Amino acid sequence: MRDVAIVAFSQTDHVRSSEEVSEVEMLMPVLHDVLGRTGLRTGDIGFTCSGSCDYLAGRAFSFTMALDGVGAWPPIPESHVEMDGAWALYEAWVKLLTGEADTALVYAYGKSSPGSVRDVLTRQLDPYYVAPLWPDSIALAALQAQALIDSGETDEPALAAIAERSRTAAGDNPHAQLRGPRPQGGYVVRPLRTGDCPPVGDGAAAVVLAAGDRARELCPRPAWIRGMDHRVEPHALGVRDLTDSPSTRLAAERAGVFERPVDTAELHAPFTSQEVVLRRALRLGRSVAVNPSGGALAANPVMAAGLIRVGEAAAAVHRGASDRALAHATSGPCLQQNLVAVLEGEPHAR
Repeated sequence: MRDVAIVAFSQTDHVRSSEEVSEVEMLMPVLHDVLGRTGLRTGDIGFTCSGSCDYLAGRAFSFTMALDGVGAWPPIPESHVEMDGAWALYEAWVKLLTGEADTALVYAYGKSSPGSVRDVLTRQLDPYYVAPLWPDSIALAALQAQALIDSGETDEPALAAIAERSRTAAGDNPHAQLRGPRPQGGYVVRPLRTGDCPPVGDGAAAVVLAAGDRARELCPRPAWIRGMDHRVEPHALGVRDLTDSPSTRLAAERAGVFERPVDTAELHAPFTSQEVVLRRALRLGRSVAVNPSGGALAANPVMAAGLIRVGEAAAAVHRGASDRALAHATSGPCLQQNLVAVLEGEPHAR
């Protein structure tokens, strides 16, 4: 098995609405930028994989339009996942590990602004018993938050502190949608206030992967993927303990997170209460810098937010701010499915 690294990361400025551009127009500057960082051209990429959601776009096979923008002629090796781009990254990583390609382009995008994303996300629920009740994403997250409060794991002031820390950190992130602390606001669904919830917005992101010496040629300090795994919880919320995330813990074990300490963690926690669950599952101490980018509380483009967590962790390694970083992505209600990756830099390259 070969060593594989993330050698470049790029993202849009995340905004409340990008109605003036299409998904392809939103994505193209990111693709040009991420390839420009490596000096690669589209024809140099051995494999391309994307993550997006047709429900958000409102039409079937919408990803083919973005693929045309990438440059699909002459025919290229390509794949697509109807999930967050972090899972597209996983597929590309496996492709490079097996030696079928030496480089890969992974991208993801999402526009939540055209409709009610709270309602759209109900389509991922159990279609027989849960979806007909139309519990939206915030109502389900509120169930999880209340379970944490009832169990004594957190309280509303602690959740407010997470929101303030995250958005204060986002003040240094020029791409964040919400930059700097702001009032918690009123209840959206008790016990979650406005500040406990992610912003609705549009955005895109892309990374370039490379294997072995090719990665060293393309990046002064590659972010080597030392392990990555993803696991899923039962579909039915009633058979899960919403205060815990065994799938995150198992994915972390399989990825090698607990072998030695990490110094940075980019957690895909769209709600403040979910950071409480993830910190415990990942055994993160106070010395770990959690979401120095601001995390999903500062910008949460659906289908790209998880890939951005991996990209932000890789960028921290690239610039020497981290030696061993953890990246996490989630999909589904209440942390139903979770992906964990470990990224490391070479000490002598700092």
